[in-house]
Amino acid sequence: MTSRPAAAGNAKLDARHIRREIRTALELAIVTLAPTKTVDRIATIAGLLEALAELPADAAPVIALLPQVSSRATEALEEWHKWYAEYLEKRIPRG
Repeated sequence: MTSRPAAAGNAKLDARHIRREIRTALELAIVTLAPTKTVDRIATIAGLLEALAELPADAAPVIALLPQVSSRATEALEEWHKWYAEYLEKRIPRG
C-alpha cells in the first residue's frame, strides 16, 4: 500500500510534469499559429496550473481543483498533439 506522503509526492511530481508540458504546448501552439480554440484551451489550463502551483500542496483549493485541472490538461494536450499530427507534422521537412 502506498503511504500518504509518498502519494502526495507523486501527485506533486505529476502536477509539475503536466504543468511543464502544458507550458511547452502553449508556446508551440502560439508559435505555430494553432487554432484559437486550441490555444485558448491550453492557455486556460496553463493559467490554472500556475495559480495552483503558487498555493501549498495541501491547500483546500489545490486538493479540490487539481484532479479536474489535471484531467482537463490531459485532454488539452491530446487535442494539441492531434492537431500537430494532422496539420503541422506533415509540413515540417525531415532530414
